[in-house]
Amino acid sequence: MSEWGIALIAAGSALAGSLITGWFTRSAGSRQADAARHAGDRQADALLDTVRRTLEEQRAVRMMDLRRQTYVQFLEAAETVMSAQRTGEGQASDRSALQRAFGCVLLEGPGEVVRTARELVNVVRASRSLDDLERAKGNFITAAQDALGLSERVSL
Repeated sequence: MSEWGIALIAAGSALAGSLITGWFTRSAGSRQADAARHAGDRQADALLDTVRRTLEEQRAVRMMDLRRQTYVQFLEAAETVMSAQRTGEGQASDRSALQRAFGCVLLEGPGEVVRTARELVNVVRASRSLDDLERAKGNFITAAQDALGLSERVSL
């Protein structure tokens, strides 16, 4: 075989080897790119899930804070009317403030808190005994604490 023949065979072998190596490299690169894309998709899904959970938790905290503020306003209005009944000193607007605060409790709920708030309003309106007022107030506080998920309760 002549030198040209050997050179052509060597060049053809090198070319074939390069093509085969390139083909396998391309296939491996494609698999790595797919794996990286899937890993990125999973990472993005995990991030979105974390953001979604964080937003839901923040929403729940805001709702609980609004409920707590509503319950506090109702309790303050009830205390004002109860104090006026005990001392004989009060204003005509105290009962209307209690009714407005009760309306807010109606909107916030839940049902057990609304029921105990209604009971407290009825006891206050009927000018019942101090024991009845304190019992109704205690029932409302317990229901409000349950609705707010408070584990430690302060008893009266």
